[in-house]
Amino acid sequence: MEWSIQEIAKKAGTTSRTLRHYGERGLLEPSRIGANGYRYYDAEGLVRLQRILLLRELGLSLPAIAEVLAGQRDTAAALRTHLALLEQERERIGRRIASVRTTLRKTEKGEELMAEEVFDGFDHTRYEEEVTGRWGRDAYEKGDRWWRSLTDAEKKGFMDEQAGIARDFGRAAREGLAAGGEEVQEIARRQIAWLSTTTTPTKEYVIGLGRMYVDDPRFTANYDKHGEGTAILVRDAMEIYAERNLW
Repeated sequence: MEWSIQEIAKKAGTTSRTLRHYGERGLLEPSRIGANGYRYYDAEGLVRLQRILLLRELGLSLPAIAEVLAGQRDTAAALRTHLALLEQERERIGRRIASVRTTLRKTEKGEELMAEEVFDGFDHTRYEEEVTGRWGRDAYEKGDRWWRSLTDAEKKGFMDEQAGIARDFGRAAREGLAAGGEEVQEIARRQIAWLSTTTTPTKEYVIGLGRMYVDDPRFTANYDKHGEGTAILVRDAMEIYAERNLW
């Protein structure tokens, strides 16, 4: 079967203009263009559009989506990844909704609040298995001990510092600054210094982490919310910095 661009736009809740833009960016080519100039899409195009829309909802920029699609040739495997991310997000949001409901109910009734209830759904330990798998159990336990040792003010300061670095990367991306340029490399230096708070960054570690910022939609979204293409700039800047300064 084939569907016209108007049919697909309506079913996907988007516009024909958006689909044409995706085509111009090389993300979604029509299966054919009719004699009337209309674009038509087959089943493969529908699946690809679903992946694009899912990645957009996760906050990825179009350049980042292009890289993800180029690196995931196995459609079924890619969809399983999307499904896992969506289920994780659903579980996290569900816990946060329940947490806010509990806080609201207890606040209205004047009941005592429990920290475990207020912050359910905000728990950093949900990344325990992932961190352990990537960098080992010792890395997770060291980071967990350090995080728990901080006061609330210190935790906020640590996260605020990273937010400032991400904003500066976003500004550099919007201005089209080169990843290897002096200004962007200074931001990269700050990023590595921030990472040094919890670990000793090696060249391999920094390059791998930078690539994860693009390969993992959750991390890409954290950077690309500051501007399209920010995560890619962070990755490239970190790799250049690591090659120049680390071993």
